[in-house]
Amino acid sequence: MTAQRQTYVYITLSGEDRLCIFALNPLTGALGQRRVVNIPGGPAPLAVDPQQRTLFVGRRGDRCINSYMINRADGSLTLINSIALDADPCYLAVDRSGRFLLSAYYRAGKVAVHQVDEYGVLGGLVCSVNTAPHAHSILPDPTNRFVFVPHTLDANTIYQFFFNAETGVLTPNQPLRLAAAPGQGPRHYVYHPHLPRLYVSNENGSSVSAYDLHEPWGTLAALQTLSTLPPRWSDGNTCAQIHIHPSGDFLYVSNRGHDSIACFAVDPHTGLLSEIALCPTERTPRVFGISPNGAYMLVAGQDSGRVAVYSIDADTGDLDLLHTYLIGERPLWVLALTL
Repeated sequence: MTAQRQTYVYITLSGEDRLCIFALNPLTGALGQRRVVNIPGGPAPLAVDPQQRTLFVGRRGDRCINSYMINRADGSLTLINSIALDADPCYLAVDRSGRFLLSAYYRAGKVAVHQVDEYGVLGGLVCSVNTAPHAHSILPDPTNRFVFVPHTLDANTIYQFFFNAETGVLTPNQPLRLAAAPGQGPRHYVYHPHLPRLYVSNENGSSVSAYDLHEPWGTLAALQTLSTLPPRWSDGNTCAQIHIHPSGDFLYVSNRGHDSIACFAVDPHTGLLSEIALCPTERTPRVFGISPNGAYMLVAGQDSGRVAVYSIDADTGDLDLLHTYLIGERPLWVLALTL
């Protein structure tokens, strides 16, 4: 008999120096708290290896990254090791082989790559590349050959790199810098699961941009930019995270200020976007995540200390609020894994 798989939700609470682990009920979307892991030094970004054996946690206050072994039986974590850094990491990603951890540094304006061994032990620094202030994310493409590094204002650009999957070294692509439209401030991005498309949340422009990914060379070309706000919105707002539905049919971006999730449909042939709806949510929804099966979205309010669980309509992409939970101070990352 095949063991039933369970989905666990990992949420860092930077204001309380801990990480919470919840079990997600597959039928109702309800969360049951399983464990609390104490992690000093402002835990924030999370990343997992492709085999889902190792979880990495960036500690922004302490300028460290922790590596944890994931217990696949119950989702619990066991510390493997920790490495010290010279700057605070705002974003982590594991390459497609699981051999390298990539990191971006907002204040230091750089990106770095560290080794990861077969047991999940974080090792030495492979390379460190200075880019520009406000380097905000880094993520290998599906072929594991290219990475991109968006920078919000004032740099307002996306750096383009070759990634050597054998050595972990980053080298500049041509051109190295792709300027965003004035005032946009690209922040986070995701790849389409089937098409050569990349989508970026623009922090300062309160918008989302679709790019063509020229796969032979790993360069981007802008295709489309849409607002994430309603017409005539005049109050302050910045965009934060972006996630694509596992099907590739829907895209979501969080609005901080308007306090909503902007929902878009993705054309299955062109990858272009069209607006679906704006869903009101928690105060300052800096981070959110989608369950691996695409059934649920979890949105954490940085200023409300709550997480809201929504069902995702598989046909329309609309969100329906199911549950709200008070979880703690300053949630800074949400990651759902099915083990």
